[in-house]
Amino acid sequence: MMTLTSPAFINGGEIPAKYGCRGEDISIPLAFRNVPEGTKSLALIMEDPDAPGGLFVHWVIYDMPADLGGLPEGVPPVSELDLGIRQGVNDFGKIGYGGPCPPDRPHRYFLRLFALDIEPAAEAGLSRAQLLRRMEGHVLAEADLMGIYAR
Repeated sequence: MMTLTSPAFINGGEIPAKYGCRGEDISIPLAFRNVPEGTKSLALIMEDPDAPGGLFVHWVIYDMPADLGGLPEGVPPVSELDLGIRQGVNDFGKIGYGGPCPPDRPHRYFLRLFALDIEPAAEAGLSRAQLLRRMEGHVLAEADLMGIYAR
């Protein structure tokens, strides 16, 4: 079974302040394990279902190599990274990671990793909806990691 973990917090635990808007607002370090055979690329979406206006997207990153093994802390907010990795637009209207910044109470933040049977071939700057449409029918496995963040 594919897994998604972080050395920064445990599943269901508190996301450290440095990864949110009151801290350094840098991306969370992640580790990918047991990626299924036949995976040609990986994609990741970070979203907050507890946002006052409904689902809020914090990170869209895709076209990651199947053997990547994870992401370091502080992925730069640029549309194209090394190894052909691309980042999309978050709901802050920016490319790359936008950290947790709940306006009211503690929120849950879900990081969702997808193993895909399609080769990287997308342009940079996709939205969550655009990426999900491209992934439709191509997801081999999914792994989730959830953290709580409070201002």
